[in-house]
Amino acid sequence: MSGYSANRRPSADDLLVLLAVGRSGRFVTAAEELGINHTTISRRIAALEQALGGRVLTRVTGGWELTELGREALAAAEAVESAVRSLATEADGSRALEGVVRISATDGFSAYIAAPSAARVRRRHPRVAVEIVAATRRASTQRSGLDIEIVVGRPKVHRAEAVRLGDYCLGLYGSRDYLAAQGIPRTLEDLARYPLVYFIDSMLQVDDLDLASSFAPMMRESVSSTNVFVHVEATRAAAGLGLLPCFMADRHPDLIRVLPDTATVRLSYWLVTRPETLRRPEVSAVVDALRTTVTDQHDALLGIRP
Repeated sequence: MSGYSANRRPSADDLLVLLAVGRSGRFVTAAEELGINHTTISRRIAALEQALGGRVLTRVTGGWELTELGREALAAAEAVESAVRSLATEADGSRALEGVVRISATDGFSAYIAAPSAARVRRRHPRVAVEIVAATRRASTQRSGLDIEIVVGRPKVHRAEAVRLGDYCLGLYGSRDYLAAQGIPRTLEDLARYPLVYFIDSMLQVDDLDLASSFAPMMRESVSSTNVFVHVEATRAAAGLGLLPCFMADRHPDLIRVLPDTATVRLSYWLVTRPETLRRPEVSAVVDALRTTVTDQHDALLGIRP
């Protein structure tokens, strides 16, 4: 569908407003990014739709999504943005990147993968800000307000790209003092004697994590939480055996892994983003940094110790 009006050309400013809304899915976020108010955003979008002769956005749960005409206009908006950004360069002559990139990821990934990746980007591009929202959930249906999502397990996504970043392992751990007092389990059957520290069953949204503890259905619950850092600290405090990401638990010398050959679960991290979002140079830089960090931490993620 091509709806460009013969009577009026779309304004470059209006196209850049559409670009901000299309990437974030929200008028409020776009207004903050551009330094204008919500009313101005609405007025600019209305003017653009009048110039193009059709709707560029459609309302969805939690925000806005581009129409077919909107995606056509977005391509033109990206060309405008690229032309403006080409005027700004770094000291070494390369293109200067700037903007805000918002990531949603699980707690452990946020702390140990996303944070150092963000720092890597910031060292190279000081005008890029990275916001990290820690959450353990499925990939969002609309992704409003998010540029990148990191989820566990292969996601089912709509109008988005899903890329496998890498694998990581969960293992069973106990504190040194706890195992000295309770004994070390030697078989899976022995686990019936131990309480489990893990996620709250009724609040867990991720299927792969929900199935992860299926090797020990006889284990009763001990301390449970929606936050994996709570799992680690509860296990260190002798609340029971914790089913923990190896790359987090292995950082603590007071935690001992038990039944490493049988009580282990391998899961995968996936990156989800919109194609139009991935075309933003600052988002691409963050994605590259995430890939590099995952590669650098390959052994730690899989629980392989030196």
